[in-house]
Amino acid sequence: MVCALLMLASAALTYVVVKRPFHNDFEITDALGGNLFPSAILSVATTDGEIVEPIDTPYVGNPKSGIGIKLRAPRHNARVEVELDETPYYARSVSSFVLPHKGVEYTIYPDILWRYEALRNNEQAAPISVAAEVRIDGHEGMRHVRTFSVRSINECLIGYMQSLAGGKQRFVSTRLLFAAYVNEENPLIDQLLREALNTRIVRRFTGYQTGGAEQVDRQVYALWYVLQKRKFQYSSVSYSSLSSNMVYSQRVRTFDDALSTSQINCVDGSVLFASLLRAINITPVLVQVPGHMFVGYYTDARQRNLAFLETTMIGDVDLADYFPDEQIDSTASTKSQSEMSRLTFEKSKEYALGKFRQNESHVRNNEKGYLFVEISKAVRRKVQSIGR
Repeated sequence: MVCALLMLASAALTYVVVKRPFHNDFEITDALGGNLFPSAILSVATTDGEIVEPIDTPYVGNPKSGIGIKLRAPRHNARVEVELDETPYYARSVSSFVLPHKGVEYTIYPDILWRYEALRNNEQAAPISVAAEVRIDGHEGMRHVRTFSVRSINECLIGYMQSLAGGKQRFVSTRLLFAAYVNEENPLIDQLLREALNTRIVRRFTGYQTGGAEQVDRQVYALWYVLQKRKFQYSSVSYSSLSSNMVYSQRVRTFDDALSTSQINCVDGSVLFASLLRAINITPVLVQVPGHMFVGYYTDARQRNLAFLETTMIGDVDLADYFPDEQIDSTASTKSQSEMSRLTFEKSKEYALGKFRQNESHVRNNEKGYLFVEISKAVRRKVQSIGR
């Protein structure tokens, strides 16, 4: 009997030590409350930018993966292998890590083989099951599954509450991700530029190369006029379906969406116009104040002078209500289409400049709820366009 009990105890000990090399289990974790934002993943996939900060523990791997495995190292230099099952949004992957210090709780960010086209085409929030198996030192591992929500490509992550030691929290702004919706390389831009040149407001788009501030303004106005001719209208759809007191996002139309529907809100209009400005080598600036966004642009290559536009005013007039320039004569009492367009353009600049001056100190410091970001080469090294 004693011999049998000893053998049973020995078998149990062998199972615990060999088969179950860690008894503290592991947790599938993330910084965004179980949400994956395709726009955030796509925009930093080829950059060094870490817009979403790593979870506040020692970590290994690449935090840009978004999905983490949290566990305590059972021994010094423990070798950990993490396997993720395939989903519609990423392929199966296996990645290995070394945890240096026994007893330390690490967050492991495994390699994720994203299906970028699936992320780019995701237009509505969808649940996925993230299944992970963790093995230590080659022994049989443990397996867990957690449900995540893959958000729409149109949802821009603007901030989240980060958990700190001692139960504290701090807000992390991710508003720089608005730059992901500025798409200066969209192939449809050439069509818009052709339409703008056909108006003969300008003969060519030269950016800052010729003519000074006045010529820069004429180029910007030519773009404004084309969007008015296309009958862009204000649409207030801006809220995300995300319901969370930890993670905050805003719905933004992509360049293609805005162009196909001719509908924009203040954010849509700002990123659309910024796309056009950058395409003609005029440096745009996204400016956000609580509840509103507008676009600015430098009128000189040295970036000493700024002008601003309130893009929601593009739809304030329907140019079809006015005579085309070639049909107006000296006896007509109404204004021409170009006169009305120019009038709204100037009023837009005046309104946006006033808004900027009211909030300049907050905007320049990028305080909570505010944003001032040039869509420059430096920003593009952190955040790339998501395309479409």
